[in-house]
Amino acid sequence: MNIVLLSGGSGKRLWPLSNEIRSKQFIKIFKTDVEGEYESMVQRVYKQIKKVDPNASVTIATSKTQVSAIHNQLGQDVGISIEPCRRDTFPAIALASAYLHDVMGVRDNEPVVVCPVDPYVNEDYFEAVKNLSDRAANSDANLVLMGIEPTYPSEKYGYIIPKSKDDISDVSEFKEKPTEEVAKEYISKGALWNGGVFAYKLGYVLNKSHELINYTDYDHLFNIYETLPKISFDYEVVEKEPKIEVMRFNGQWKDLGTWNTLAEAMEDNVIGKGMIGGDSENVHIINETDMEILAMGLKDVIISASPDGIIISDKEQSSYIKPYVDRIAEPVKYAEKSWGSFKVIDVDKESMTIKVTLNPGHSMNYHSHQHRDEVWVVVEGQGKTIIDGMEQSVGVGDVITMQSGCRHTVIAETELKLIEVQLGREIDVNDKQKFKLE
Repeated sequence: MNIVLLSGGSGKRLWPLSNEIRSKQFIKIFKTDVEGEYESMVQRVYKQIKKVDPNASVTIATSKTQVSAIHNQLGQDVGISIEPCRRDTFPAIALASAYLHDVMGVRDNEPVVVCPVDPYVNEDYFEAVKNLSDRAANSDANLVLMGIEPTYPSEKYGYIIPKSKDDISDVSEFKEKPTEEVAKEYISKGALWNGGVFAYKLGYVLNKSHELINYTDYDHLFNIYETLPKISFDYEVVEKEPKIEVMRFNGQWKDLGTWNTLAEAMEDNVIGKGMIGGDSENVHIINETDMEILAMGLKDVIISASPDGIIISDKEQSSYIKPYVDRIAEPVKYAEKSWGSFKVIDVDKESMTIKVTLNPGHSMNYHSHQHRDEVWVVVEGQGKTIIDGMEQSVGVGDVITMQSGCRHTVIAETELKLIEVQLGREIDVNDKQKFKLE
């Protein structure tokens, strides 16, 4: 099975845990089989796919800002189709299809399934996805959609109207996101939610994309990507395709897009440091800071804290967070990188203090800064530094100083934790020049 996971999102509806770099699919809130450990939506989905089909080829279509987090959480083996900029789902799927064909060597007649990276589902969903792939391989239809049996008259989703009530049916028409009353009418006629899941033979989308975009191959399409119009795959392809089928799915499917719906999926009411007391009811705490949180006498409240900020909100009201987050202009204070993660712990006028964690066997880029000095203090683990070409072993208690212009990197032999102090009048994330380590 070839599966493309669309990984987008601006990271605003689940602030302060999500931000411009870390969207909701990277937040670790789902319990694993290991005591006290949690996994993210993307980790959970990837694991479910591999359990259903160990040989599945997974490609994630995403922006370059998410690549480090994907490698951090899934490793280096997952395929990534990088969008140079955001251009909606049709360009993203066209680029991913060209990537599969030209980079991964997938043949024109092989089926491909596209679905969002962040549904909250059980394994039967990916069994259905596999069946969708098989149907696309053998059907005369050019597109086979998954239609989700609606559980309530939602205003958040578009609707698919099938021609029959069979498990697989031709599609009669599509409906845009309706009002609740109109949604009730659709459901009474047998309408299904459009969850953005569909399958096709690779050659079909390649031909469509060549009809609509003047390009030669993957590299060419990548280079002209920013010139493409923003347009959705549903509008440009799905709604115009006459040979289209829908396959019903009636298992669990949730879009965890708000704090309210995310809390519903949490097995624990508290993740991180926190306590709930005082006859509180339906309260959830997610705390990524080192401070304790105590909630007392509250009802239907979400509390979440990270280095980027704190939200305390009625769960229903938390759905309306975006306009307020739009007014916050603070730089990102936590991010996962391909080599580990960093957390800003203090910002002053001419200094910034950061806690850096490197995964075993990983290293930062070999780089320099023109406008700041840096000091590293090793607080946990073993590794080595390379400073202007000079290699040195480091361990707990070692202090490494680097003046501006100095080329440097650190390599973790075990998990390595540093306190990094940046010193200068112009501390800027863009003040970084990378070099090849010889």
